[in-house]
Amino acid sequence: MGRRTITVHHVRAVLAGARRSGIDTVPLLQAAQIPPLLLGDDRARITPAQFARLFRALYRTTQDEFLGLGSGPPSRPGTFAMMCYASLGCRDLGAAIRRGVAFYGLFPGGPDLALEVSGDEARFTVRNDLALDEERFLTECLLAIWHRLCSWLIGRRIPLAYTDFAYPPPPHKDEYAVLFDCPVRFGEGRTGAVFDAHWLAAPLVRDEPALDAMLRRAPFDLLSRPEYGTTVAEQVRRALAQELRVSPRLPVLGEVAARLAVSPATLRRRLQQEGTSFQQLKDHVRRDAAIAGLAEGGEPIAELAARLGFSEDTAFHRAFRRWTGTTPGAYRLRSQ
Repeated sequence: MGRRTITVHHVRAVLAGARRSGIDTVPLLQAAQIPPLLLGDDRARITPAQFARLFRALYRTTQDEFLGLGSGPPSRPGTFAMMCYASLGCRDLGAAIRRGVAFYGLFPGGPDLALEVSGDEARFTVRNDLALDEERFLTECLLAIWHRLCSWLIGRRIPLAYTDFAYPPPPHKDEYAVLFDCPVRFGEGRTGAVFDAHWLAAPLVRDEPALDAMLRRAPFDLLSRPEYGTTVAEQVRRALAQELRVSPRLPVLGEVAARLAVSPATLRRRLQQEGTSFQQLKDHVRRDAAIAGLAEGGEPIAELAARLGFSEDTAFHRAFRRWTGTTPGAYRLRSQ
């Protein structure tokens, strides 16, 4: 419980390459235990476990590390691993990124990556002119995976100053700040992630055994968003999710503020600055726990509602419909 659910927009996007190749996606969805009917509902969400299973099924079927989403030839399985091994022996992160960029530059039609440094800012950029929605998703995956790989290599999370995207905001634009944990700007001149250039001098702290272990879980573990606890919203969400594991009663704003050693007014203001609210975080924690319970467990709906802190079934049904556009019973029926 507590893991963030994933919008159905990402499910559609990750399937687009397989569809373009003429692959029947229904068996892939069934293997991932994702009801195909969910794809028609813009408000639908799935669990990280379901998305991971879909990623692996697509990987096996397409035999392409870009899942058929790239505009060039397939990226053979093992390409990303060899790039990681090639970069592991570098003296610092900057050299490792440049070696990785040079590695992918050897493949015609592959991602056109670049590391640019200007003053105190470093920018990792995807320079391909990608216009299709599914290719945009590939670009977003590349940025997220490279950011998390770089953080993993040096053993410390690299805070992003902001990310830019060279296309208009999509309908699910609110998901991007969660994915990258930084301000996000659309309609910019280029697509890239910006961070402080001093991180380029950080030494690599991983060895080959650690890399072997990481690659067994890649790329999905790199794509899934780690809980860093670096924002106030993230700290509040973690506190709420932890409490929901042991009690149906979620703490009120004042109780969480006391845990974080700030006043309720300060907590409310900081959450507002981060584009959210205490009530919204409570709703998201309950929503994600409800979806996980319905998709991956056999708990009766009435018991699930009580465990999530709803005094009666009808209140749970109203809330779930508001979150997802459907009822708990219909969601579970689709999942089964």
